[in-house]
Amino acid sequence: MNDLGRAGGGKDLLKRLEQLNRIGIALSQEKDITKLLEAILIAAQEITRADGGTLYRMTEERTLKFEIMRNGTLGIAMGGTSGVEIPFYPIHLYDKEGRPNLSMVAAYAVHHDQSINIADAYTEEGFDFTGTKSFDKKTGYRSRSFLTVPMKNHEGEIIGVLQLINTKDPVTGEVVVFSDADQHLAESLASQAAIALTNRLLINHLENLFESFINLINAAIDDKSPYTGGHCQRVPALTMMLAEAVNGCKVGPLRNFSMTERDRYELKIAGLLHDCGKVTTPVHVVDKATKLQTIFDRIALVDTRFEIVKRDAEIAALRGRLKELDRGGAGGALRAQLESQLEPIENDRDFLRRVNVGGEAMKDDDVAKVQEIAKRYRWHNPDGEGVDFLSGDEIRNLTIRYGTLTPEERSIINHHIEVTIQMLEALPWPKHLKNVPEYAGGHHERMDGKGYPRGLTREQMSIQARCMGIADIFEALTAKDRPYKKGKTLTESLTILGRFKLNGHIDPDLFDVFMWERVYEKYARQFLDPDQIDEVDVTRIPGYVPPPH
Repeated sequence: MNDLGRAGGGKDLLKRLEQLNRIGIALSQEKDITKLLEAILIAAQEITRADGGTLYRMTEERTLKFEIMRNGTLGIAMGGTSGVEIPFYPIHLYDKEGRPNLSMVAAYAVHHDQSINIADAYTEEGFDFTGTKSFDKKTGYRSRSFLTVPMKNHEGEIIGVLQLINTKDPVTGEVVVFSDADQHLAESLASQAAIALTNRLLINHLENLFESFINLINAAIDDKSPYTGGHCQRVPALTMMLAEAVNGCKVGPLRNFSMTERDRYELKIAGLLHDCGKVTTPVHVVDKATKLQTIFDRIALVDTRFEIVKRDAEIAALRGRLKELDRGGAGGALRAQLESQLEPIENDRDFLRRVNVGGEAMKDDDVAKVQEIAKRYRWHNPDGEGVDFLSGDEIRNLTIRYGTLTPEERSIINHHIEVTIQMLEALPWPKHLKNVPEYAGGHHERMDGKGYPRGLTREQMSIQARCMGIADIFEALTAKDRPYKKGKTLTESLTILGRFKLNGHIDPDLFDVFMWERVYEKYARQFLDPDQIDEVDVTRIPGYVPPPH
């Protein structure tokens, strides 16, 4: 009866049970570990009317670490979101000889797996309250009643300790003993809190494991091809920069776009996985720096053939000179003839080395010249057979109009996005990550439906996927680690990107935000070399329009 009277009767207990239920729901929804720990202690204080309290976390070193400390009378708030560090050493559960520490209340509660309810720390025997008394002497506080409750997870392991100090009578405000009802409520709260904390830690660990696995895939791609490894890191970063810019932009057609923290995490994961299919792409295609490159650059073989042609010309000249000498001639005419033969050979070799680079669009005359050179010279293979100077495959590669890839090789490169989609769609994504395949799989689509692999139009794509498309292109334009080109300047890259806006390649509204919010500058400061960061005159960028007022 005394307990019911002090607690305000059955109605008060029912009220506190309802409060406990609300607290349990709130704790299960908190995602931040620090805030969760803080909420646990504050809730415990409220439900037991405790003036102060401490929450300890179990460490791998078998100690109890001070995580959160609160005291209403003294206005103390340490640990958690307070930003104030707790200046106390952890409580050791065992001494140097390995014997259990039973003198400290929190350690005793752990070793005996039971709650400890103490009426008055100053009169209680069997526990060491030296630190408590020293604290009281310094602050003028009077620590009296203590309630110490172990926190156990779903496997029965103690993961922390909840310690409450000085519960107050709701009527008189005087410090009293924690009642049985207080203890039961605190134990129920500790059980719910331990489960919420364990669940959150487990989710965090799984998320860390998942992201580490993603980074492992990207590291494998990086190790396989250093030219795509940086790309796998930079595209997600630029995607998030653009998405955040759209989220913060309050003008234009996209002003109502917004993202939650879950949305951000989903887009981040999609960005990290957007090229995971490249793990299956042959490295000699990904890294093809010149037109004749496979496992090695075959221009060296062509060079060898030119040397053979030159050697044959020299041998023929030397033989002719020997005949002249036999007839008493000086051989000067033969030397001049040899030089006239070697010069066009050298010119043809230099020409093939130049077109092999693939840096500019190839002209019709250059294509015809490659075909002429292929027939102009003859050389003998190891079997002594006379063969054309260039093979059909070499002619096909050397006459590639743009870049260094044949149509078949470009198809292999493009196939990586289909593999990416297949890989991602095969995974059992949870609800908050269900859009990852769509976001990651759309970065090679075009707004006019002429992209790949599915030929989607702007209306069929999410804003997030369209963001990734712009990020993928801009990163490729500015990338300085490609084997076949050097990184372009900001002005050069934005000029090309602006043309892509006008020809229906990229989303025009996202391009506008990219320019208005100067996303390119933020990206450049983080990822580009100083010589790439030039002064951009936005009025000269194709497709640029000023932001609306």
